Amino acid sequence: MPDDETQLQTSPPSRHTATATAAVDSPAPQTSQPTAGPGPWAFRLIAVGLVLTALNLRPAITSLGALLEEVRDGLHMSGSVAGVLTSVPPLCFAVFGIMAPRLARRFGPAAVVCAGMVAIAAGLVIRPFVGSTAGFLAASALALMGIAVSNILMPVIVKRWFPDRVGSMTGLYSMALALGTALAAAVTVPMTDALGGSWNAGLGIWAVLAAAAVLPWIPLTRDRRGAHGQSTAPQHGDAPALRITRSRTAWGLACFFGLQATAAYIAMGWMPQIFRDAGVSAGTAGVLLAVTMAMGVPLAFVIPRVAARMKNQGPIVVFLCVCGLIGYAGLYLAPAGGAWAWALLLGIANCAFPLALTMIGMRSRSGAGVVRLSAFAQSTGYLISIPGPLLVGVLYQHSGGWGLPIALMAGLMVPQMVAGILAGRDRTIEDEC
Repeated sequence: MPDDETQLQTSPPSRHTATATAAVDSPAPQTSQPTAGPGPWAFRLIAVGLVLTALNLRPAITSLGALLEEVRDGLHMSGSVAGVLTSVPPLCFAVFGIMAPRLARRFGPAAVVCAGMVAIAAGLVIRPFVGSTAGFLAASALALMGIAVSNILMPVIVKRWFPDRVGSMTGLYSMALALGTALAAAVTVPMTDALGGSWNAGLGIWAVLAAAAVLPWIPLTRDRRGAHGQSTAPQHGDAPALRITRSRTAWGLACFFGLQATAAYIAMGWMPQIFRDAGVSAGTAGVLLAVTMAMGVPLAFVIPRVAARMKNQGPIVVFLCVCGLIGYAGLYLAPAGGAWAWALLLGIANCAFPLALTMIGMRSRSGAGVVRLSAFAQSTGYLISIPGPLLVGVLYQHSGGWGLPIALMAGLMVPQMVAGILAGRDRTIEDEC
């Protein structure tokens, strides 16, 4: 069977990348040759930038999850307000993610990602020290705005700059994303203790990593071209925009993305608290969340490669969801006794995220289609995921325990499985639109 890069290259790169390859049945008419393309240094910077950016796409969330109890006490938050706080990430991702394609066309993807890293660093510096719940939410939203646009543009940058290595580069930045997620969950509590026990310092220290991620993008901010020197501005004669809302595959992918995001943000926001309420220490609870997120490091590289070799990704979806159901059942029956096993199983289930990213790249025949599908699936998906963490907080506060919230989490695995099977069918949005 073909490898993942070959499978993903059965579609021509978009107008923002190289001209159509020989794998295309009907190559597009030749256009004028672009000016001298970027040198090898640019591709190296892009690769480094992708990794550093991915490392910063979750610490703003998982570091907060590890210290949520301390933040609630310090800002005098109720359980419902904390639920709102855990719902802010998907809300920001949905609202600001819609802006990413338009901003990228106007300023270039590198400049937008650079600005996103600046926003993350600023938000992480400001939010621990504002002293009020409203200010904390506003600063968090600033950081999450930077994460949102970068979330959308990661598949786009890979498709434009590395059209012949989509699977490998998707796996690389997915691994870095999982590593950053796990690292923040594991070391935030120990770092807080080392910094004198101040949760403010424990949260604010992550701004250093975000500031480092700004640097690789700075030399590329004036380059509005995609890969191989082609402009990101719209060209005359471009095909009209796909009516992507007519595609069942696009909707299936959006629902699958939204439901896996619901599970991920519930885990990042509430899982340490579930273990702490079961008698697990704060440090161990943070490490358990880190284990859950760390499962994405190896699997984020393996799953895209395996998925790209399959015409239908439904079996992978079923496997991941079954792991999630078993993990939630264990979390309900013996949260402390089998904590490590449940953390591992839920970590496997959370690897639906790199699978969703891979399917975004496979469900369109062109780079332009990937841009639209990425924006639609992620923005719509994050909208779908908004109520989940909030509802968990409300159920937790009013029921006084974790039985109902865990039942909700397990129940959502069923529609996630159905949507994933629909999204995993061997077809493209161009076929349906």
